[in-house]
Amino acid sequence: MSTTRTVLVIGGGAAGNAVTVLLRRAGLRVELVEAKDDWNATAGSGITLQGNALRVLRALGVWERVAQAGFAFDSAGLTAPDGTVLHVARDLRTGGDDLPATVGIERPRLQRILIDAVRASGADVRLGTRPEALEQDGDGVRVRFGDGTEGRYDLVIAADGLGSATRTAIGITDKPEPTGMAVWRVAAPRPAGVVRTDLAYGGPAYIAGYCPTGDTTLYAYVAEDSRDRASIPPETYADEMRRLASAYGGHWTEIVPHITDPAKVNYTWFDRLLVEGSWHRGRVVLAGDAAHCCPPTLAQGAAMSLEDALVLAELLTGADEWDDALLRAYYERRVPRVRAVVEASVLLGRWQLDGVRDADVPGLMGRTMSLLREEP
Repeated sequence: MSTTRTVLVIGGGAAGNAVTVLLRRAGLRVELVEAKDDWNATAGSGITLQGNALRVLRALGVWERVAQAGFAFDSAGLTAPDGTVLHVARDLRTGGDDLPATVGIERPRLQRILIDAVRASGADVRLGTRPEALEQDGDGVRVRFGDGTEGRYDLVIAADGLGSATRTAIGITDKPEPTGMAVWRVAAPRPAGVVRTDLAYGGPAYIAGYCPTGDTTLYAYVAEDSRDRASIPPETYADEMRRLASAYGGHWTEIVPHITDPAKVNYTWFDRLLVEGSWHRGRVVLAGDAAHCCPPTLAQGAAMSLEDALVLAELLTGADEWDDALLRAYYERRVPRVRAVVEASVLLGRWQLDGVRDADVPGLMGRTMSLLREEP
């Protein structure tokens, strides 16, 4: 395959950064554009990475840095709202037996590790701009950017997130659908006894949990019914999360006193998205949250995005022709796995939100996690 081919990657999140590194490693010319001036290097609290995500991070060459920056563990606890530990289960190592089941890491630290990998790859990176117009023909895409510049590319990978403007621009009408739940998240100091994720179901929130993200840090979260964001003044975010979290015992009594700064508390709705039929139109293809999104009930959002990048890069670098058949093959390979994760994540949320008992939720979760042990 000719290495003169050029790829534009729109969006510098997990999928965009990962596919950039992998395509550059194969010798392709890659330009990454990111709308945020700071490359989203400071946003977010924490993230849970299960083994199948770690497998991709190892393929990117960043696993050692992630392991050093995060906190690895192999079990998950179920607690009562008062903090009593009801059950501790050993987690499945979905990335293989040579990787831990789970790593918690501060999201900004993970993003900086991926940013460093993109920079080291030699990709051209432009921050603070985004595409304004795409014109396709049979051989490529001409793109006009918000800063007035233009470029022509053999392929455009749209990894511009849940609200992807590129998805709309190429005529895909699928949009995210709220599931009815929302989550409050905050980073906080880690009590010494927190060595895994513990989850409490019940109390004033549907879920109250925390995940260690380093030697001294964790992120904590409580999920409730979604509310109109406009009805919650940002300056009250810490008060709102603290009100919910104060009802929980155990390690929560050490976490709650640190929920004081509303600027450090994040409030997000749970959404569902799965683009059906294909993830491309011509020479523009979707990846990551632009193509699919699931509630964080299975902690698989970033993992699915990273797997998209791995599979798409593998197909692109192994083919002589970048045609409709190749991009269709990407969709057909990814969609069964993504659909299983989205459906299981949504069903677990419905089980909590609506009291749905007409499905074997534990069995479905087990089957889905076993599926993730397979290569993407």
